[in-house]
Amino acid sequence: MEKKLLITEKPSVAMEFAKALKINTNRKNGYLESDEWIITWCVGHLVTMSYPEKYDDKLKFWRLDTLPFIPEEWKYEVIPAVQNQFNIVQSLLQRVDVKEIYNAGDSGREGEYIQRLVFMMANPNPNAKMKRVWIDSQTEEEILRGIREAKDLSEYNSLSDSAYLRAKEDYLIGINFSRLLSIIYGRRLASKINEDKASISVGRVMTCVLGMIVSREREIRNFVKTKYYKVIGEFGDEKSSFKAEWKVNEKSVLFESPKLYNEAGLKKEDDAKEFIESLAGKKAIITELKKSKQKENAPLLFNLAEIQNQCTKLFKIKPDETLECIQNLYEKKLVTYPRTDARVLSTAVAKEISKNLNGLAKNFQDEEVQGYIKKMVDEKYPTNNLVKTKYVNDSKITDHYAIIPTGQGFENYSQLPDLHKKIYKVIVKRFLAIFYPPAEFNKVQVTVNIENETFYASGKVCVKEGYLEILRPVNKKQEQESTENEQNVDKDQENTNLDILKNLKKGQEIEVNNFEIKDAETSPPSRYNSGSIILAMENAGKLIEDEELREQIKGAGIGTSATRAEIMKKLEKIKYIEINSKTQIITPTLKGETIYDIVYMSMPDMLNPKLTASWEKGLDMVAKEEIKPEVFMGKLEKYIHSKIDKLVVKM
Repeated sequence: MEKKLLITEKPSVAMEFAKALKINTNRKNGYLESDEWIITWCVGHLVTMSYPEKYDDKLKFWRLDTLPFIPEEWKYEVIPAVQNQFNIVQSLLQRVDVKEIYNAGDSGREGEYIQRLVFMMANPNPNAKMKRVWIDSQTEEEILRGIREAKDLSEYNSLSDSAYLRAKEDYLIGINFSRLLSIIYGRRLASKINEDKASISVGRVMTCVLGMIVSREREIRNFVKTKYYKVIGEFGDEKSSFKAEWKVNEKSVLFESPKLYNEAGLKKEDDAKEFIESLAGKKAIITELKKSKQKENAPLLFNLAEIQNQCTKLFKIKPDETLECIQNLYEKKLVTYPRTDARVLSTAVAKEISKNLNGLAKNFQDEEVQGYIKKMVDEKYPTNNLVKTKYVNDSKITDHYAIIPTGQGFENYSQLPDLHKKIYKVIVKRFLAIFYPPAEFNKVQVTVNIENETFYASGKVCVKEGYLEILRPVNKKQEQESTENEQNVDKDQENTNLDILKNLKKGQEIEVNNFEIKDAETSPPSRYNSGSIILAMENAGKLIEDEELREQIKGAGIGTSATRAEIMKKLEKIKYIEINSKTQIITPTLKGETIYDIVYMSMPDMLNPKLTASWEKGLDMVAKEEIKPEVFMGKLEKYIHSKIDKLVVKM
């Protein structure tokens, strides 16, 4: 009897596929079998690339005359610890009664790579059709759809090419440059860190990220605070006074004056006092009065980088911990695929979104969330026109759409650890918020003129909470992660009583109560924490706080959603960085800074996020069949040769 063989990435996933296919047969040694189906699994990677010494014993020793090491034919081997499971998978792949083989590995580039390595080493039955299952969640419905709509494996060959190239690139850069720099600079490093000997570990992504962290630390260390002075005016009568901040303009007596520190401050307190004295007895007129209504929509949905950043803020956990939690929620059918870069939904999913909402409404026993859903129903918030909103955009989805609750899997919910439940609720609330109306604000902006010197005040008040009912802002101190040296906008004036400002009239003369001088000083940039560094990696080294802007400029980042957390974990493990367990703030170690200096003077472009992002872009182009794999490999080999030649000549 002909059989269909399906291979997943791990045993727990295989069990979900078995449930969906109604396979109740007893588990055998490393697989399940029924009349129609055989289901087996990898246990993560079963096959790996061979180390250089497997090509030649002489390559065990790190010597300049063996560099660069670039194999003509690549060698791979089964990982000894999982040899037994590989043998089981291989024997099943080679069975003559297997007529269809389904690759049901993790639906991403690395998942593709894991399975393709197995197929390469195992020599499957050549008469069997090879298919690829690609799913967005592990609900029964989605699993069955994935199997039903499985495409020919060859349609994913370009993704496979990209995956192989990513592994080769990391291998070649890691081995060649780690050996090269260790040979040339190993003694210098050992001396600096007071060790007998030391090796230097270099990586395509991790060296770049180390560079971001060290650069930020030195910027903070070298930062010198600068004090300056603002002039604040108080206007109106005793019952209805307001404060406004002076800013220079083209007609001001201080326009382009060397006394200015910036447009709103002076370098010396005496100059500020002198300026105030010059305003004494002069009339103040309201020259501008702008009243406006503002609407603010809910933020986009979570991709992995955004939820990792949010969980670092809320729960002070590392990105790999967040991914581990969400992976568990995914495997328990509660949320969709976690390793995604997209923050929007596909049109097809948006049209069926009522299933997710209905599942939450009927089965999620959380009083707060049920209150939000009840309001959606009572207020008749539209849920059927999502396709027309910014939350749906097929062009911004590559492999998977944003992370959202499936509305299923609640039979597993009660057994979840507390942290997993909290993270699930964060995802649910972000999802529900997109159905709520925008928050609405009334805003008044006032300009006071005193003989061509202008003072500005503004007031803003929320008149309709809208989505903010669900997503109340996180504490501002927790959120403050500025990358700018100066973040000196005085927010005090925005808290001015709106009622006072809105009752003013343009052209009105207003009483001047007094002026005061307010001390201000520049502040250094903040250190990265383990969440904000993930966002900076996603945006090629830029930590962009503004969400809309972040989405607009998003391009090829550093690493991928699937690998960024592991990079941070490795940097900490090899003691190049330290992550404070309570605050998640990242600082480089002496070893990390020394290696940064070595890389900076030998091959500084390895520290440049743009270079690392361009390699990632190249891999993406291979996956999209925009360039051929040979072109990418040719550029990589040329880069390695040129770097090694330059450094060896310098010796």
